[in-house]
Amino acid sequence: MAQHFASDNYAGICPEAFAAFAEANSDHAMAYGDDEWTRRVSDRMRAIFETDCDVYFVFNGTAANSLALASLCQSYHSVICHEAAHVMTDECGAPEFFSNGAKLLAAAGEFGRISPDEVTRLVERRSDIHYPKPRVVTLTQATELGTLYRPEQIAAISERARQYGLRVHMDGARFANAVASLAVKPADITWRAGVDVLCFGGTKMGLPVGEAVVFFDRRLSEDFAYRCKQAGQLASKMRFLAAPWLGMLEDGAWLRRAAHANAMAERLSRGLADLPGLRLIAPTEANGVFVDLPAEVAAGLRRRGWRFYDFIGSAARFMCAWDIEAETVDALLEDARSLCEA
Repeated sequence: MAQHFASDNYAGICPEAFAAFAEANSDHAMAYGDDEWTRRVSDRMRAIFETDCDVYFVFNGTAANSLALASLCQSYHSVICHEAAHVMTDECGAPEFFSNGAKLLAAAGEFGRISPDEVTRLVERRSDIHYPKPRVVTLTQATELGTLYRPEQIAAISERARQYGLRVHMDGARFANAVASLAVKPADITWRAGVDVLCFGGTKMGLPVGEAVVFFDRRLSEDFAYRCKQAGQLASKMRFLAAPWLGMLEDGAWLRRAAHANAMAERLSRGLADLPGLRLIAPTEANGVFVDLPAEVAAGLRRRGWRFYDFIGSAARFMCAWDIEAETVDALLEDARSLCEA
């Protein structure tokens, strides 16, 4: 089986990113980010977000999230996140480690989204010195259940956060899919809606490696370069982290590729929802499909070579990468159909 649905990390490098990477592999260039590719892609980011933001490049999403959160709080603070958020469930305590002990507070919320009232509940739950003082709200866009925050939802959470003196961080591992699905300007779901820092996902978008940490409030990025260095995230040959971004951003490939992944997820979602005994557990709004899959159907699909993740209970997660083909989606649906009707 050439293509799978377990993770959008399974996919290779987008042609646009690969071409830019190869183009950067000529002659000598300044090291540690003092090269023309890093400068050009940082300027391109500022144009895309329509603001004079600070941009840093790190190797992976765990480092991006953890270092960004550490820059927003002290060790005695806490970070409000959804109970299913990646920072809570899948980063091996890295946010706590890099912040020297800041605690994560789990918020409930339907379909992976936090509400303003959950922010209030966790902030006001206690006010004594024995409780880690809330300092940051982190949102995942798209969420761990493949749903999206609309601009007005982000703005409402940000407004509530500001009432309590909290900063707002966004884990944008699939930010491209969110922008493509919502058909909004990137600024409208980030700084215009009150987001202070965005971790802009590159790997799942089609880059070989690398994430961007974008500070919309530049005061918060003071000494961030030192955090990156100390954490082993400062690339000496930074041009090879930066150049693939340029290939994706310059002519809009990041949105075209994300829109295709979203369309394939919608195709898969419609097909699975029509099968007997299957039930979607969350609306399909980006490039992920979450379905309540009977054990015998899941086992049958795996016997036929399909790879996907178990999620909650009997649910399964199917992620559509930038390169998933309609024929691959249809082949999976045909196998699922035969198993459901057996």
